[in-house]
Amino acid sequence: MRKLLAMVVALVMLCSVTSFAAGEETYLGVMLLTNVMSLDTHLATDGESFEVIADCIDGLTQMDAEGAAIPALAESWDISEDGTVYTFHLRDAVWSNGTPVTAADFVFAWRRIVTLNGEYAYMFDTSVGCVKNADSILYDGADPATLGVTAIDDKTLQVELEVPVSFFPSLMYFPTFYPINEAFYTSLEEGSYGTSPETFLSNGAFVLEEYNPGTASLKVKKNDLYYAADSIKLAGIRYQVVGSSDNALTAYKTGALDVVSVSGSQVAAVKKDAELSASLKVTGAGYLWYLSFSQTEKNAQGGMLANANLRLAISNAIDREALVEDYVLDGSLDTYTAVPPQFAASATTGEDFSADQDRFADYCGYDPDKALEYFEAACEELGVTTFTFTMIYGSNEGDEVAKVAQVIKAQIEEVLPGVTINLQSMLKAERLDKMQNDNYDIALTRWGPDYADPMTYLGMWITNNANNYGFWSNAEYDQLIRDCTTGAYITDYDARWEALLAAETLVMQEAVIAPLYTKASANLIAAGVTGIEFHPVALNRVYKNAEIK
Repeated sequence: MRKLLAMVVALVMLCSVTSFAAGEETYLGVMLLTNVMSLDTHLATDGESFEVIADCIDGLTQMDAEGAAIPALAESWDISEDGTVYTFHLRDAVWSNGTPVTAADFVFAWRRIVTLNGEYAYMFDTSVGCVKNADSILYDGADPATLGVTAIDDKTLQVELEVPVSFFPSLMYFPTFYPINEAFYTSLEEGSYGTSPETFLSNGAFVLEEYNPGTASLKVKKNDLYYAADSIKLAGIRYQVVGSSDNALTAYKTGALDVVSVSGSQVAAVKKDAELSASLKVTGAGYLWYLSFSQTEKNAQGGMLANANLRLAISNAIDREALVEDYVLDGSLDTYTAVPPQFAASATTGEDFSADQDRFADYCGYDPDKALEYFEAACEELGVTTFTFTMIYGSNEGDEVAKVAQVIKAQIEEVLPGVTINLQSMLKAERLDKMQNDNYDIALTRWGPDYADPMTYLGMWITNNANNYGFWSNAEYDQLIRDCTTGAYITDYDARWEALLAAETLVMQEAVIAPLYTKASANLIAAGVTGIEFHPVALNRVYKNAEIK
């Protein structure tokens, strides 16, 4: 009966996808893995939401095909000699209601997010963007009007930084830094911004055409008022949430969708099919999947996971190579560093920050004997020999996630006698809520890089950072990060690089997290569809140069 019900549900969903596509051949049909959680740039925290927001809104800069920052709403910018003042010169552009885009739109938006102190507001503070006075506003209650952002006139935006930030222009293409038109925003009912096409304003390549929060589909259409409208070839994009890889493959084969992601278990079958194989594109998705451990006394048998040896034991009990080769199967890379490979390179040597995946062999790797040594040390320190933990994971985060959770459970329980891992699946939003509110033991989670610098990961583990879900705290670590963001190494790139490596070493020595694998994305793209840009950083898919030939 359950199988029959599942088949009926799948067929109903597929039919809905097909009917959604009918009569709109010029719209690109794209799969989303999960629902868009918010189109409010200051409340959104997930990749799906950021992608749709970036379809519709431009920031000061945008990404080129290689991920570098190039002009968008800012035609050009000047940087002061000491690197702390940016003056952005805005192009002529309008919102989708015909109102001009002005520097005041950025001032309003930036002050709003530091006032809200949302999850991504930290990108303004001295751990990342170093915008002047952001720390005092976010953490000491200072007046948001003191934030270092000023509209010199309608077309000139000045940004003051506490210290130089070499990657600051790249931050500007991240949705958290996008503008919001104040008059439009204040005309809406409180809490309604971004909840429908009528409550969402665009200045980018597309405008929102159909959207209801919580629904599995949405549409954007070409914005004829976009300053670069002549370069946009797509009439629009049809997004459809397809949680099952089997349904995604079926939707692709029937032509209901043009761009889908398939699970690793299907990649081998796709490669055997000549037609499908020609449409397969495997790209780095950028996300690091890892285990996060709550280290407070309120969880995990009264804080047992605060013991570093116990966390190290768990990390060394996991066979990451088997995970990616036998279960994930999509080209993902087994990973043994807190900063994943292939996204952050040294500006002076060009070397990948995480090229050496063996440097933490003493702390992270599949080594049952070492895992037992750590476990025995933990048992002696804690005076306990049996442990029961609950590991939470998202039920709507990809076909392989439940499988990976089950494999990790089996591996840990096989290597570590006395450890029991109970699994609990839930929607991604609930998982995030539990982690943010420290209501979990272990979480199978992921983080994608927001900008091309190791700090996009290492900044998470600063004491009291909003994304420090394990609530770990280390004074030496905090000082190293301060040295890299506001202190001794802000203008000494090589010294900063070494300090970041030292900070990562502390994370791995104490097993603050257990890294698992760096995700790849196996995409099927319909013949004739060209120009989609895939990035491991910030915005995973960009459609401004896409077209259907």
